[in-house]
Amino acid sequence: MTSLIAACFLFFAIHIFVSGTSLRDRLVAMMGENRFRGLFSLASLGLIVWAGFAYRSAKNTDPLWIAPDWMPHAGAVIVLIAFLFAVLGLATPNPTSVQQEGLLKKGEDAARGIVRVTRHPFLWGMTLWAAFHVAANGDAASVIFFGTFIVVALAGMVSLDAKRKRALGAEWDAFAAKTSLIPFVAIAAGRTSFDFKGIGFARLAIAVLVFALFLWAHPWLFGAAPY
Repeated sequence: MTSLIAACFLFFAIHIFVSGTSLRDRLVAMMGENRFRGLFSLASLGLIVWAGFAYRSAKNTDPLWIAPDWMPHAGAVIVLIAFLFAVLGLATPNPTSVQQEGLLKKGEDAARGIVRVTRHPFLWGMTLWAAFHVAANGDAASVIFFGTFIVVALAGMVSLDAKRKRALGAEWDAFAAKTSLIPFVAIAAGRTSFDFKGIGFARLAIAVLVFALFLWAHPWLFGAAPY
């Protein structure tokens, strides 16, 4: 469990205390944007791999609670929604994504598709996925492992907004006014409308296919059957 805590803490620390902060700005000024992003990505990937192996070794601890029998059935729906957010988020141009800040400088409407639902679709997908696994597993190792992703994702949304505002100013303010951090808030408030055309059948089909593949491969990839 000590190894899991250490890996998760370091993953949390580099995202909360470095990414999106003024420290990141100073590091980028010292080493350049591309080098910083490369090193940060390598560090994040290495810590995820470390945490994953540590979690598999530590997860057979006594449960803190027992999930109800209906949880796996509800989980299929929750995780499908998580995959829809995550895959659509990755497949849709978005000023909050890495190296896509320039979208706001082109003078085009950057709030399209899933971005009208939330400007952080991938991070919401991660949050839903991790929250379900915390609830379904109910052991200390799962709370630490998946809970770390929840905290990092939620804090990351706020951090990304602050970083983009510092860098883009009024262009970001205009984009933020047409979108929302919390899903569907901008639509409900009338600041934008649902854009199914911008989402598209192709992106939806890919998201469902990716979900189905992970569901099928889950026992071999992660050593546990989700159903």
